[in-house]
Amino acid sequence: MNELLLEYLPIILFLALGAIIGIVFLVLAFVIAPYNPDPEKVSAFESGFNAFDDSRMTFQVRFYLVSILFIIFDLEVAFLFPWAIALKGLGAVGFWSMMVFLGILTVGFIYEWKKGALEWA
Repeated sequence: MNELLLEYLPIILFLALGAIIGIVFLVLAFVIAPYNPDPEKVSAFESGFNAFDDSRMTFQVRFYLVSILFIIFDLEVAFLFPWAIALKGLGAVGFWSMMVFLGILTVGFIYEWKKGALEWA
């Protein structure tokens, strides 16, 4: 039983060291970092919303639509990496199945583009 636990010792040490370093950095940032917000820091950032405003305000759904589309096409790229590595062993069936997948995604992208889903204004 001790031999089994000794095999996990490097993992436990790695997790403990990572947790300790993370906590030390958080405490140092809290103690050392200055806190002086200015209008530029608290202004609207990526989402276009004001930093401290009513949480029940109305918003455009278009921002979330673009972010969901980004996630979809980002997953497409995530599928391409393992496919490219294993392509030699997959043969023609693997190649053409990925071409069908990319074709479907391209048709979807063109449809979104034509419907104006990617237009911001």
